[in-house]
Amino acid sequence: MSENRTNWTVTFLIALGSLIVIFPLYMTIMIAVKSPQQMASSVLAWPTEWHWNNFSEAYKMTNFSHAFTNSAIVTVGAVIFTLLTNSLVAYAVSRNMEKRFFKMLYYYFISALFVPFPIIMLPIVKEMSNLHLNNPYGLIILYVVYGISFNMFLYVGYLKSLPIELEEAAVMDGASVWGTFWKVIFPLLSPINSTVAILTCIWAWNDFLLPLIILSKPSMATLPLVQYVFQSKFSVNYNYAFASYLMALLPMIFVYVIAQRWIISGVIRGAVKS
Repeated sequence: MSENRTNWTVTFLIALGSLIVIFPLYMTIMIAVKSPQQMASSVLAWPTEWHWNNFSEAYKMTNFSHAFTNSAIVTVGAVIFTLLTNSLVAYAVSRNMEKRFFKMLYYYFISALFVPFPIIMLPIVKEMSNLHLNNPYGLIILYVVYGISFNMFLYVGYLKSLPIELEEAAVMDGASVWGTFWKVIFPLLSPINSTVAILTCIWAWNDFLLPLIILSKPSMATLPLVQYVFQSKFSVNYNYAFASYLMALLPMIFVYVIAQRWIISGVIRGAVKS
Protein backbone atom coordinates (compact mmCIF):
# COMPACT_ATOMS: atom_id res chain seq x y z
CA MET A 1 0.00 0.00 0.00
CA SER A 2 2.91 2.32 0.73
CA GLU A 3 4.00 2.07 -2.93
CA ASN A 4 0.81 3.81 -4.04
CA ARG A 5 1.22 6.81 -1.78
CA THR A 6 1.65 10.19 -3.42
CA ASN A 7 4.94 11.85 -2.68
CA TRP A 8 3.58 15.32 -1.97
CA THR A 9 7.02 16.88 -1.60
CA VAL A 10 8.07 15.83 -5.09
CA THR A 11 4.63 16.72 -6.48
CA PHE A 12 4.86 20.20 -4.97
CA LEU A 13 8.38 20.75 -6.34
CA ILE A 14 7.31 19.64 -9.82
CA ALA A 15 4.26 21.93 -9.70
CA LEU A 16 6.44 24.82 -8.51
CA GLY A 17 8.99 24.17 -11.24
CA SER A 18 6.24 24.04 -13.86
CA LEU A 19 4.83 27.34 -12.60
CA ILE A 20 8.24 28.97 -12.77
CA VAL A 21 8.49 27.94 -16.43
CA ILE A 22 4.88 28.66 -17.45
CA PHE A 23 4.48 32.04 -15.73
CA PRO A 24 7.09 33.95 -17.82
CA LEU A 25 5.64 32.41 -20.98
CA TYR A 26 2.14 33.52 -19.95
CA MET A 27 3.42 37.05 -19.30
CA THR A 28 5.14 37.11 -22.69
CA ILE A 29 1.95 36.13 -24.49
CA MET A 30 -0.17 38.64 -22.53
CA ILE A 31 2.19 41.53 -23.31
CA ALA A 32 2.47 40.51 -26.97
CA VAL A 33 -1.30 40.66 -27.59
CA LYS A 34 -2.07 43.87 -25.65
CA SER A 35 -1.90 47.55 -26.43
CA PRO A 36 0.32 49.83 -24.28
CA GLN A 37 -2.80 51.14 -22.53
CA GLN A 38 -3.98 47.64 -21.59
CA MET A 39 -0.52 46.72 -20.39
CA ALA A 40 -0.34 49.84 -18.22
CA SER A 41 -3.58 48.95 -16.49
CA SER A 42 -2.65 45.32 -15.85
CA VAL A 43 0.14 43.16 -17.24
CA LEU A 44 -1.24 39.83 -16.05
CA ALA A 45 -4.97 40.33 -16.76
CA TRP A 46 -6.63 38.66 -19.73
CA PRO A 47 -6.78 41.20 -22.60
CA THR A 48 -10.10 42.87 -23.32
CA GLU A 49 -9.04 43.24 -26.95
CA TRP A 50 -6.50 41.08 -28.78
CA HIS A 51 -4.01 43.11 -30.80
CA TRP A 52 -2.80 40.57 -33.34
CA ASN A 53 -1.42 43.41 -35.45
CA ASN A 54 1.49 43.56 -32.97
CA PHE A 55 2.91 40.50 -34.69
CA SER A 56 2.64 41.94 -38.20
CA GLU A 57 4.21 45.22 -37.07
CA ALA A 58 7.04 43.37 -35.32
CA TYR A 59 7.55 41.29 -38.47
CA LYS A 60 8.00 44.44 -40.56
CA MET A 61 10.17 46.31 -38.05
CA THR A 62 12.67 43.48 -37.68
CA ASN A 63 12.67 42.41 -41.34
CA PHE A 64 11.84 39.06 -39.79
CA SER A 65 12.16 36.90 -42.89
CA HIS A 66 15.72 38.12 -43.56
CA ALA A 67 16.82 37.68 -39.94
CA PHE A 68 15.11 34.28 -39.85
CA THR A 69 17.10 33.22 -42.92
CA ASN A 70 20.37 34.36 -41.32
CA SER A 71 19.58 32.44 -38.13
CA ALA A 72 18.59 29.35 -40.11
CA ILE A 73 21.83 29.38 -42.14
CA VAL A 74 24.00 29.73 -39.04
CA THR A 75 22.05 27.14 -37.05
CA VAL A 76 21.90 24.50 -39.79
CA GLY A 77 25.56 25.02 -40.66
CA ALA A 78 26.60 24.77 -37.01
CA VAL A 79 24.61 21.57 -36.50
CA ILE A 80 25.91 19.81 -39.62
CA PHE A 81 29.59 20.64 -39.10
CA THR A 82 29.38 19.94 -35.36
CA LEU A 83 28.09 16.43 -36.02
CA LEU A 84 30.65 15.69 -38.73
CA THR A 85 33.72 17.02 -36.91
CA ASN A 86 33.04 16.55 -33.19
CA SER A 87 32.04 12.91 -33.57
CA LEU A 88 35.18 12.19 -35.61
CA VAL A 89 37.50 13.82 -33.08
CA ALA A 90 35.76 12.07 -30.19
CA TYR A 91 36.11 8.72 -31.95
CA ALA A 92 39.87 9.20 -32.39
CA VAL A 93 40.25 10.17 -28.74
CA SER A 94 38.04 7.41 -27.30
CA ARG A 95 39.74 4.62 -29.23
CA ASN A 96 43.22 5.80 -28.25
CA MET A 97 42.59 6.77 -24.64
CA GLU A 98 45.36 4.46 -23.40
CA LYS A 99 47.90 6.69 -25.18
CA ARG A 100 49.15 9.63 -23.18
CA PHE A 101 48.69 12.20 -25.95
CA PHE A 102 45.03 11.37 -26.53
CA LYS A 103 44.25 11.23 -22.81
CA MET A 104 45.79 14.68 -22.40
CA LEU A 105 43.82 15.85 -25.45
CA TYR A 106 40.59 14.61 -23.88
CA TYR A 107 41.19 16.47 -20.63
CA TYR A 108 42.31 19.52 -22.58
CA PHE A 109 38.95 19.67 -24.36
CA ILE A 110 37.02 19.03 -21.15
CA SER A 111 38.95 21.75 -19.31
CA ALA A 112 37.63 24.29 -21.82
CA LEU A 113 34.25 23.96 -20.10
CA PHE A 114 35.70 25.86 -17.13
CA VAL A 115 37.10 28.80 -19.10
CA PRO A 116 34.83 31.90 -18.78
CA PHE A 117 33.94 33.28 -22.19
CA PRO A 118 34.68 36.97 -21.31
CA ILE A 119 38.35 36.04 -20.85
CA ILE A 120 38.73 34.98 -24.50
CA MET A 121 36.11 37.26 -26.02
CA LEU A 122 38.33 40.14 -27.14
CA PRO A 123 41.12 37.95 -28.61
CA ILE A 124 38.49 35.99 -30.54
CA VAL A 125 36.97 39.18 -31.99
CA LYS A 126 40.40 40.43 -33.05
CA GLU A 127 41.43 37.09 -34.55
CA MET A 128 38.18 36.61 -36.50
CA SER A 129 38.46 40.14 -37.86
CA ASN A 130 42.06 39.55 -39.00
CA LEU A 131 40.98 36.34 -40.76
CA HIS A 132 38.00 38.14 -42.38
CA LEU A 133 35.65 35.71 -40.66
CA ASN A 134 33.49 38.30 -38.92
CA ASN A 135 30.49 36.94 -40.81
CA PRO A 136 28.03 34.01 -40.57
CA TYR A 137 30.70 31.55 -41.75
CA GLY A 138 33.02 32.56 -38.94
CA LEU A 139 30.10 32.31 -36.53
CA ILE A 140 29.47 28.72 -37.64
CA ILE A 141 33.14 27.86 -37.07
CA LEU A 142 33.02 29.28 -33.55
CA TYR A 143 29.91 27.28 -32.65
CA VAL A 144 31.62 24.11 -33.87
CA VAL A 145 34.83 24.85 -31.94
CA TYR A 146 33.17 26.02 -28.72
CA GLY A 147 30.79 23.08 -28.70
CA ILE A 148 33.49 20.42 -28.90
CA SER A 149 34.33 20.43 -25.16
CA PHE A 150 30.85 19.43 -23.97
CA ASN A 151 30.21 17.26 -27.03
CA MET A 152 33.49 15.43 -26.42
CA PHE A 153 32.22 14.49 -22.97
CA LEU A 154 29.01 13.07 -24.46
CA TYR A 155 30.54 11.32 -27.46
CA VAL A 156 33.42 9.65 -25.60
CA GLY A 157 31.09 8.33 -22.92
CA TYR A 158 28.78 6.90 -25.55
CA LEU A 159 31.55 5.46 -27.71
CA LYS A 160 32.91 3.53 -24.72
CA SER A 161 29.61 1.65 -24.58
CA LEU A 162 29.95 0.43 -28.19
CA PRO A 163 31.62 -3.00 -28.51
CA ILE A 164 35.08 -2.87 -30.06
CA GLU A 165 34.35 -6.18 -31.81
CA LEU A 166 32.25 -4.34 -34.40
CA GLU A 167 35.28 -2.38 -35.56
CA GLU A 168 37.53 -5.43 -35.46
CA ALA A 169 35.08 -7.28 -37.71
CA ALA A 170 35.04 -4.36 -40.15
CA VAL A 171 38.85 -4.29 -40.26
CA MET A 172 38.90 -8.06 -40.89
CA ASP A 173 36.65 -7.42 -43.88
CA GLY A 174 39.17 -4.95 -45.26
CA ALA A 175 37.67 -1.65 -44.09
CA SER A 176 40.00 1.26 -43.34
CA VAL A 177 39.75 3.30 -40.14
CA TRP A 178 37.98 6.02 -42.13
CA GLY A 179 35.54 3.53 -43.65
CA THR A 180 34.96 1.83 -40.31
CA PHE A 181 33.94 5.11 -38.70
CA TRP A 182 31.54 6.30 -41.40
CA LYS A 183 30.01 2.91 -42.27
CA VAL A 184 29.94 1.21 -38.87
CA ILE A 185 30.35 3.66 -36.01
CA PHE A 186 28.64 6.82 -37.25
CA PRO A 187 25.26 5.11 -37.88
CA LEU A 188 25.42 3.71 -34.32
CA LEU A 189 25.86 7.24 -32.97
CA SER A 190 22.31 8.23 -33.94
CA PRO A 191 21.01 8.67 -30.33
CA ILE A 192 23.92 10.84 -29.22
CA ASN A 193 24.01 12.64 -32.59
CA SER A 194 20.36 13.58 -32.04
CA THR A 195 21.19 15.01 -28.62
CA VAL A 196 24.18 17.00 -29.86
CA ALA A 197 22.22 18.27 -32.87
CA ILE A 198 19.30 19.49 -30.75
CA LEU A 199 21.46 21.16 -28.11
CA THR A 200 23.58 22.86 -30.78
CA CYS A 201 20.45 23.94 -32.64
CA ILE A 202 18.91 25.58 -29.57
CA TRP A 203 22.20 27.22 -28.61
CA ALA A 204 23.00 28.64 -32.05
CA TRP A 205 19.41 29.82 -32.64
CA ASN A 206 19.04 31.64 -29.31
CA ASP A 207 22.59 32.94 -28.85
CA PHE A 208 22.97 36.69 -28.59
CA LEU A 209 26.54 37.38 -27.48
CA LEU A 210 28.58 35.67 -30.21
CA PRO A 211 26.60 37.20 -33.12
CA LEU A 212 26.77 40.58 -31.37
CA ILE A 213 30.58 40.63 -31.17
CA ILE A 214 31.38 38.74 -34.40
CA LEU A 215 28.97 39.92 -37.11
CA SER A 216 30.22 43.13 -38.69
CA LYS A 217 27.20 44.25 -40.74
CA PRO A 218 23.55 44.88 -39.76
CA SER A 219 22.44 42.85 -42.78
CA MET A 220 24.02 39.76 -41.19
CA ALA A 221 22.02 40.09 -37.97
CA THR A 222 20.33 37.00 -36.57
CA LEU A 223 16.95 36.99 -34.83
CA PRO A 224 18.25 37.71 -31.30
CA LEU A 225 20.16 40.75 -32.60
CA VAL A 226 17.27 42.39 -34.45
CA GLN A 227 15.37 42.76 -31.17
CA TYR A 228 17.39 45.94 -30.68
CA VAL A 229 15.05 47.69 -33.11
CA PHE A 230 12.39 48.00 -30.41
CA GLN A 231 14.66 50.00 -28.11
CA SER A 232 14.93 53.75 -28.45
CA LYS A 233 17.01 56.12 -26.34
CA PHE A 234 14.24 56.70 -23.82
CA SER A 235 11.80 53.81 -24.13
CA VAL A 236 11.14 50.25 -25.26
CA ASN A 237 8.12 49.15 -27.29
CA TYR A 238 7.36 46.11 -25.18
CA ASN A 239 4.27 44.95 -27.08
CA TYR A 240 6.03 44.70 -30.42
CA ALA A 241 9.19 43.37 -28.77
CA PHE A 242 7.42 40.53 -26.99
CA ALA A 243 5.48 39.67 -30.15
CA SER A 244 8.82 39.38 -31.94
CA TYR A 245 10.26 37.29 -29.10
CA LEU A 246 7.39 34.84 -29.46
CA MET A 247 7.85 34.52 -33.22
CA ALA A 248 11.57 33.87 -32.75
CA LEU A 249 10.90 31.42 -29.93
CA LEU A 250 8.26 29.26 -31.60
CA PRO A 251 10.57 27.23 -33.90
CA MET A 252 12.78 26.18 -30.98
CA ILE A 253 9.79 25.35 -28.79
CA PHE A 254 8.56 23.09 -31.57
CA VAL A 255 12.00 21.46 -31.93
CA TYR A 256 12.36 20.90 -28.20
CA VAL A 257 8.85 19.51 -27.67
CA ILE A 258 9.34 17.04 -30.52
CA ALA A 259 12.88 16.02 -29.60
CA GLN A 260 13.13 16.30 -25.80
CA ARG A 261 13.17 12.53 -25.28
CA TRP A 262 16.31 12.26 -27.43
CA ILE A 263 18.00 15.01 -25.41
CA ILE A 264 17.36 13.25 -22.09
CA SER A 265 18.23 9.74 -23.28
CA GLY A 266 21.32 10.93 -25.12
CA VAL A 267 22.72 12.87 -22.16
CA ILE A 268 22.15 9.85 -19.86
CA ARG A 269 23.73 7.38 -22.28
CA GLY A 270 26.65 9.66 -22.97
CA ALA A 271 27.41 10.20 -19.30
CA VAL A 272 27.08 6.59 -18.13
CA LYS A 273 30.69 5.51 -18.74
CA SER A 274 32.51 8.80 -19.16
